[in-house]
Amino acid sequence: MQIYLPIAEVSIDLTLLIALGGGVGVLSGLFGVGGGFLITPLLILIGIPPAVAVATGANQVAGASFSGVLVHWRRRAVDVKMGLVLMTGGLAGAAVGVRVFAYLRDLGQVDLVVSLCYVVMLGAIGALMLIEGVRALRRAGRGAVRRRRRHGWVHGLPFKMRFRASNLYISAIPPFVIGAMVGVLSAIMGVGGGFIMVPAMIYLLGMATNVVVGTSLFQILFVTAATTLMHAITSHTVDAILAVLLLLGSVIGAQVGARLAPRLKAEQMRVALALLVLVVCLGIGLGLVRDPGEVFIVVSGRAP
Repeated sequence: MQIYLPIAEVSIDLTLLIALGGGVGVLSGLFGVGGGFLITPLLILIGIPPAVAVATGANQVAGASFSGVLVHWRRRAVDVKMGLVLMTGGLAGAAVGVRVFAYLRDLGQVDLVVSLCYVVMLGAIGALMLIEGVRALRRAGRGAVRRRRRHGWVHGLPFKMRFRASNLYISAIPPFVIGAMVGVLSAIMGVGGGFIMVPAMIYLLGMATNVVVGTSLFQILFVTAATTLMHAITSHTVDAILAVLLLLGSVIGAQVGARLAPRLKAEQMRVALALLVLVVCLGIGLGLVRDPGEVFIVVSGRAP
């Protein structure tokens, strides 16, 4: 069944959109990522204009994060204080990112920039995740346990705060900066930023792993919701029909993913996610170098 999307100005299969939202929702619940780093490029691959995919993808990420964070909240696996610091930085970064996005859109270069950003980001993140996942599988096979370094230069910075849920006493500067970087990415690329934030929270901040996923989703929820609102006001690229269909699938999928997370081996899922990221990266990269199906010629000046 085909459905017409008024802002995107394309017709897309209804079942396909709901399935995309559901699949990304499952990943959101499993890994604590909003899923925008997959849903936005997947929307581009099925024919949604990149500008609309970014703005509407951020809305879908907010819905998936809300569903996922409810499950972790009931488990008391959310560090609200850390989430608020991350959120403050995220909102500041999102405000900057929306302005950059609007500027690129006025120049007519937003589609190219978004696609290039995804090729670079997904390629780098996918490769790093794959390497780390393979190493984790080898360690698990040998029965080795990796000890995370709990102290470093991050812990010597000023403006220290106590985060009891994470069992940390560190400076508020690193989580604020991490949140700001994620906010910029959210506005320009339509991502929640969990694929960057979760590793940073574990390896840079030294957070307890039992609260990392829930806290990540807490921050992503508010930042992506604000990003969607700012895009709707400034660039008018949020397609409400597309957003509702994606949310319908992602909210259900996030609940499933959050319940599956304790039952699956993290190392195997990490490798599977890395491979999926690399496949999506390859698809977008091929789209950039492939000859277009339709050729448009822009002629300046008035026709004779």
